[in-house]
Amino acid sequence: MGNDVLEMAKTAAVATLARRAEDAKILDLRAIGGFTDFFVISSGNSNRQVEGISEKVIEDVEEKWNQRPWHREGPRKGDWILLDYVDFVVHIFLHEKRKAYDLERLWSEALEIELPAINPNLIEDDYELDDDPDDFELDDFIFDEAFEIKID
Repeated sequence: MGNDVLEMAKTAAVATLARRAEDAKILDLRAIGGFTDFFVISSGNSNRQVEGISEKVIEDVEEKWNQRPWHREGPRKGDWILLDYVDFVVHIFLHEKRKAYDLERLWSEALEIELPAINPNLIEDDYELDDDPDDFELDDFIFDEAFEIKID
């Protein structure tokens, strides 16, 4: 089972990279005696990207391993999403939140697992990072006579 769990964690890590996550890492917690075997940690540049990364992880792990997270936290705020697969946990942070919690320092005794190489064709080129709904300004909208809003 241990190798399958590591391979599932690698699948999750590759999924984060496919959605252009930054500074992705897998930490091996088995020797430390933690509550889980592995952490997959990555960062995104916007709330929308963090959410998109989490969706890709869920999709790819379910497709390849027929597993769904046992528990999920944080999708409403989008600054830190946690996907708990019991034997491994995926953390997807906004950069500032990742610095604040600094899991790598807290679990500094953990070994870092080398990430698998990702085929550049798997990186989603059409995935928009700049289209965060929180970033819209009034100039981005057009109002018609009935005051119905249309996005410019």
